[in-house]
Amino acid sequence: MTRSLAEWLQLQESVHARSIDLGLERVATVARSLALLSPGYHIVTVAGTNGKGSTVAYLDAFLRAAGYRTGSLTSPHLLRYNERIHVDGKEAQDAALVSAFERIEQARQASGTTLTFFEYNTLAALLLFAQQRVDVAVLEVGLGGRLDATNVVDADVAVLCSIGFDHRDWLGDTLEAIGTEKAGIMRTGRPVVLGAQEMPASVFATIERLHALPVIAGRDFFWDVTPDFWTYRGLRMTLAPLPPPALAGAIQFRNAATALAALESLPQARPIAVAAASAALRDVRLYGRFQIIPGEVEWILDVAHNEPAAQVLAENLRARPRTGKVYAVCGILSDKDVPAIGEALAAQIDVWILCALPGPRGSTAQELAQRLAANVAAPVTTDSVVAGCELARARARSGDRVVVFGSFVTVGSALQWLGLY
Repeated sequence: MTRSLAEWLQLQESVHARSIDLGLERVATVARSLALLSPGYHIVTVAGTNGKGSTVAYLDAFLRAAGYRTGSLTSPHLLRYNERIHVDGKEAQDAALVSAFERIEQARQASGTTLTFFEYNTLAALLLFAQQRVDVAVLEVGLGGRLDATNVVDADVAVLCSIGFDHRDWLGDTLEAIGTEKAGIMRTGRPVVLGAQEMPASVFATIERLHALPVIAGRDFFWDVTPDFWTYRGLRMTLAPLPPPALAGAIQFRNAATALAALESLPQARPIAVAAASAALRDVRLYGRFQIIPGEVEWILDVAHNEPAAQVLAENLRARPRTGKVYAVCGILSDKDVPAIGEALAAQIDVWILCALPGPRGSTAQELAQRLAANVAAPVTTDSVVAGCELARARARSGDRVVVFGSFVTVGSALQWLGLY
């Protein structure tokens, strides 16, 4: 029976008993039977609490600008599953995904194992990258690193963007424990790019144990920003003048520089010209990362869904003052640290509009209000993100701002409602 992509995705939700079940045994069994464990292309694996998606987007753009044929795997998606897998900057088509899933399912059944939704996703990406003969694949870690499905293949370059608190039930209650899990993508004697010097001691202990080759922000690569341009200074190249990244927010200079450091760290890395790097920076598009929609009422969309991301969002809002009121359209999944997110953003929001989110990890707006009670007074509750957006549009006046944040689900719904996606 031929299944559609939607039917395949529905099936994948039910094959394994748990939606999240970290470990490499299942995915490695199927990958081995499909001859995917030793890719004929370079792998860059990107981990971190925040900044992964932006860093992957920059790195993919820089690699293509340098003449590489690329593959990229990201998650989750905003509206379409196809967003997760790109080859040379283009989304995977339904037919290619269905064909990949047919092969994966045949191998899975023959091996007698099960797979999670994300394990199917990872295997499909690796299969398509092999079929399309990419030169470099950039893999965004789904959760953690050490036991994430993307770690089934060895990274030629590992990237750690940041370490902060998120997914404590899976990764641990301390930054040291979280650092150990994320550092699990490193490989012996190979480069690891750190997007910040401030990392848990466990990260540096892993580097030392593996004799990995650290490339550290502020020590081995730098970015110098002026009002009109910025300069990248790395291990072997200096690029200037570079235009500001197309993605808004001061943190994007760090993310772009981290991507350039990863490019430099590849084996026999190809050079990239200033003009090509500049074009890549201007062309990068990534929905929902401090995405600004200008107008009499300014809308800002951000997928910030944990405490560190909420702190970055707050910093970006402070750096972009507004004369009128600031409305929040906020929906946060139930397994997130809601009080910490509220505390980080409370000073930047005048009116909170809380939205119910669907699904097993969703919650009602009233439940969200209870968890935000320490920092948010008298919020308005709505039964959906669309209802929240409609209410914000009705109440906001010229000079006001609406900030939509809290999860990919929230921002995806808002993008669709705004007609931007």
